[in-house]
Amino acid sequence: MTDTKKALTADHAQLTDEYAARRYFSKFEAITGHLAKVAAAMEVEGSLSRTEVTILGRYIGALANAFAALGNKYLLTGRDGTPVGKLDFDRHESGFPVFQEMLTMAVDAQQAERHLRNMPDAATLKDDMIRQIVGELTIPTKLQYAMAQRLYYEALAGGDIFWARNDPEALWQRSEGERRVFLIHWAIFDSQTNLPVIYLMDCEDSGRVSLPKDERRWPAAQSHLMAQSFSGLKLLTIAQGFDEDFADLHPKRIRRFHVGPMYSSAYTVQSGPICEVLREAKAPQGQDWALAWTEEELVSERVRSEKAGWFSSVEREVFTLDPFSGRGVDTGATRQERAIIMPERPYQVLAEKNPPGFTGVRKFVVSPGGRVFGYR
Repeated sequence: MTDTKKALTADHAQLTDEYAARRYFSKFEAITGHLAKVAAAMEVEGSLSRTEVTILGRYIGALANAFAALGNKYLLTGRDGTPVGKLDFDRHESGFPVFQEMLTMAVDAQQAERHLRNMPDAATLKDDMIRQIVGELTIPTKLQYAMAQRLYYEALAGGDIFWARNDPEALWQRSEGERRVFLIHWAIFDSQTNLPVIYLMDCEDSGRVSLPKDERRWPAAQSHLMAQSFSGLKLLTIAQGFDEDFADLHPKRIRRFHVGPMYSSAYTVQSGPICEVLREAKAPQGQDWALAWTEEELVSERVRSEKAGWFSSVEREVFTLDPFSGRGVDTGATRQERAIIMPERPYQVLAEKNPPGFTGVRKFVVSPGGRVFGYR
């Protein structure tokens, strides 16, 4: 085994107990529910438009569905009488399932219909479970497992899942003279960080045919964007590459949202102030977590003309790098904003400790009643 593989294996852990697995998925069910409220709060303060909130809400809902599907797949983890199956998750860096779990789910989705055809329907499984409980006075473990797997494949067949790859879609926004303005969005589950990453790009189209209807440009543009969608690449690199490869597509603004890491003293072993905060908070079950949310933004400042052949020229975008922090060259972005979402009790400890590095971090606090409040 190579050193890299050893390091990856050391970073991963398995949920070997069904109750631990249920608490893990229940935690993410709550977190994804709060994320939609965070996006709504960002709309109220003006940092996101209604369309952008709708798009982010769609991806967050798909992420919630992915966790619900995996929760059914691993519902009976570790129980005697069921096939061996344990969730692998990244306990050091992200707190999310590892990338391989998302790939496996995508493969399972391709065969979901076949599995469902060969399985008894839900009503039959329920009747069989009742007969075994009443007639044999035993727990119908194998039937429960069959039901859980059926629910898993039904969720995958439904299709509204956050996959490892969620290919670009283009939404028409308006026309500006002869140009059409599109909001292009796509998402991935990043294999390097084991985190969901969502992209939004404002793009002007000066082509003769509208981009989504152009059978030559649109597939090429989709392929290009997916090939460049890695957290290790700076937004500047992604935007410049797209600008250079498509002379009649003009990226004016691109944003990248990193959902996570998720911190929880019950499941993860990340280091740093936030882990100390969670340990000291000793929050009750279901409130022992914090989720990071990072937004990067790159904006085009102006356009320059560049020769293309003997008699023609093309537009090239000149992007603005962060002029204030002095790290614009390093980040490859115009700005970067970090946020953290957490329940009320851990936030109280965070506010009391006020650890270095959290001054500029946006805080979204979830009240016991489920309301979300934003603090600077």
